[in-house]
Amino acid sequence: MIQVTGMNDLHPDSRKTILAIDSQPQQAIWWLPRHQAKLREKATMDKVDLLFLGDSIIQAWEQEGKATWETYYQPRNALNLGFNGDRTEHLLWRLEQGEIEGISPKLVVLLIGTNNTGHRMDKPQETAQGIKAILTMLEKKLPHTKVLLLAIFPRSARPTQKLRILNQQVNDLIKDYADDQRIFFVDLNHHFLDQNGHLTSNVMDDFLHPNAHQYKVWAQAMEPYIERLMS
Repeated sequence: MIQVTGMNDLHPDSRKTILAIDSQPQQAIWWLPRHQAKLREKATMDKVDLLFLGDSIIQAWEQEGKATWETYYQPRNALNLGFNGDRTEHLLWRLEQGEIEGISPKLVVLLIGTNNTGHRMDKPQETAQGIKAILTMLEKKLPHTKVLLLAIFPRSARPTQKLRILNQQVNDLIKDYADDQRIFFVDLNHHFLDQNGHLTSNVMDDFLHPNAHQYKVWAQAMEPYIERLMS
């Protein structure tokens, strides 16, 4: 069980423990309206062949990565279901609440978990359990869809920093979820790091979110996998 950080001013009896596998919505005022908007967007599409699931790094394909998205993914009938601040439990809730109903994508690209490690510093095993629950949900609701499971992106400037280590420990666990039949794991993190494993501000200003020009780097690195898995 994990205590939610940032709640130290509450009476101990009012604090709520949260597990990465306990589906629930975010409380941000914009979050449910975005969920409803995405349901409407999905309904207007003739079909969804490529689906992106995740947090702010995925959502930013609509902002920083927009031009690259329009080149690489819009022609493939792609839908972006990335939500800023999402942890695994938030994505689970969205999957339960209609975001993937009525579609049958060829491929899902899944990137989630950095807010579990960053917001609460969840144990690697707990974040990995949340990701496993998402994969199980996808198998249930999208049984004919392949999943490209991405390693959680590097976080923090140096490889010895705590959040970088936490993300890598999660990656070491989730890579074993791949069966190379329905779930495929790929680690693209070396594309963002220098030869010493350092993350620089010209790649990610905040050492978490890729800068705008890095979305093309990401797309180019991912393209061979997407092309093969969607064929």
